[in-house]
Parts: sequence; structure tokens; C-alpha cells
Amino acid sequence: MKAFRRKGTSFRAEFEPVEASMLASLAGQVAELVEARSGNEQDPAVLRLLPDAYPGDVEASDEFRRFTADGLAERKVANAGVLAASVAEAAAATSATRVLIDAQQAQAWVRALTDIRLTVAARLGIEKDEDVGADDPLLRDLYDWLGFVQGSLVEVMG
Repeated sequence: MKAFRRKGTSFRAEFEPVEASMLASLAGQVAELVEARSGNEQDPAVLRLLPDAYPGDVEASDEFRRFTADGLAERKVANAGVLAASVAEAAAATSATRVLIDAQQAQAWVRALTDIRLTVAARLGIEKDEDVGADDPLLRDLYDWLGFVQGSLVEVMG
């Protein structure tokens, strides 16, 4: 991946097909996880993506969730959809392809990348910045690469 750069009011980066495919796949997996949250409430990734508003008060948390969970889940799925759609052409390409996104799409990207990183962090067992997580070099490399992609975008959005 070539880091994001600002182009007027838009942002562009270059992705290899495998990178774009990975982003699209991960965005789809997070969307599926959020959509299928019912019955998966104990999954550490779901707990990260849809946390309790009042951890010490089950009744208040349930009430809060009743009014907010569906809207939050819909926004997370929509953000993941924006990311996946943005990289679709690059994923289908045979060589590195430039991806151009506008400011609104960039906001969706940042949110979707946060959700993907939270999910990967949950799978690694990373709770705090200083945590090393599980001994899974490939998953850890993925987590770090996602941080690079997100950091690259945030830096030029400033």
C-alpha cells in the first residue's frame, strides 16, 4: 500500500489487489458479526463493538441497548459497506490500483477500520495499548498493518 495523500477535498491511496481484497473481506466479516450479534453477546469482539453503556447496571444497560443498539449496528454495517465498495475495483484488479475517497467516505473508512481493529484486538486478547496479545504473528501483523492504513488516512485528514 502507498500511504494516503490529500487530493483537494479527497484522499487517495494505492492498494495491491490482495490488500484491497483483505480490506473488503474484513469489512464484510465485521458487518456480519454486528448483524448476527443476537446470540453472540458473549463474543469478545461483539462486546468491543457494542459495549455496555452501564457495565455495573444490567437493567440500565439493557434499556440503553434497547434504544441504541440497532442504530449503532446499522451505522457500523454501513461504514463497512462504504469501505468494501471503495476497494472493490482495486480488489478485482491485476495490479496496484489507486483508491480515491471523498471526505464523507473517509469518515466511514476511519470508523470501519476502528471496528476491524477492535475485532482483531479482541481475537488477539489485546485490552490496553501495552498488551502484546496472543502469539499469532500473522494476526498481529494484520493488526499493525490496519493501524498503518488508518493512521495514514487520519494523518492526511487533519
